[in-house]
Amino acid sequence: MKNTSIFALGLFLLVAVSCSKEEERNVDQQLLKSSSEIDVTNELDFNAGIDITTTNSSYSARPSENTISNDCLTITVDNPGLGVFPKTFVLDYGTGCTFNGITRSGTLTITLTDYLMNTGSVMTVERGDDYYINGRKLEGTITYTNTTSNPTTPQWERTIVNGGIITLNGNYYNFSGERVVTMTEGVGTTTLADNVYEISAGTHTISNLANGATINLTIVEPLIKKYACMNISQGKLALQGAVLDGILDYGDNTCDNQAIYTHSNGNQYNVTLF
Repeated sequence: MKNTSIFALGLFLLVAVSCSKEEERNVDQQLLKSSSEIDVTNELDFNAGIDITTTNSSYSARPSENTISNDCLTITVDNPGLGVFPKTFVLDYGTGCTFNGITRSGTLTITLTDYLMNTGSVMTVERGDDYYINGRKLEGTITYTNTTSNPTTPQWERTIVNGGIITLNGNYYNFSGERVVTMTEGVGTTTLADNVYEISAGTHTISNLANGATINLTIVEPLIKKYACMNISQGKLALQGAVLDGILDYGDNTCDNQAIYTHSNGNQYNVTLF
């Protein structure tokens, strides 16, 4: 009877450990999925800031984006005069505004202390309480501080505070971190589609408050983000979570939604991004 009891206890512990590892694996996979959604939505909001400030003038002096989004977007600016700062733009997407496959609703507030390309300028992107991208609720404030030393390669330090996302399945994640963003292509043109950004350094932390799960993501090879691409197209992140311990590789600069995760034991898995 004693041996039987010991065997039963051992079997129970083995099953319990296996279940625990499987649960941790599922939690980490959810964190990995949410991290791609966070990256995409952060970059989309950066694009919105670039778009609205690219001519170094007030938005009222540019062709109205309302004409290409079926009049669903209303934009206001508090100081429309040239060279008047700070300048605050409020983008109101109402109950839904779709452009290039991206549907936004709610409000986004973008504040500039100086022209975006000027060294020392600060662009602050604040998400309203009702702000959604493709059904995902976004929260937080993203600050871009221009630290450019060479005008041919504009550079910003990006800081995220009080970041939050509610995913399509209802899970809530908060996130924070810092990254260095450098514009490497498209500097001398007025066409946004040819802009390319290199994210060269930084760490993000993503947490699920419901279960305490956390994952840390550190850049180990510069990330390449093209304005014309939805996802990051090249570069590598080191991932560290309860189970995840490896490298996420975004590929060969192809504009797609695929990446490869290589675990510390050498096993590889395909990852579908946003």
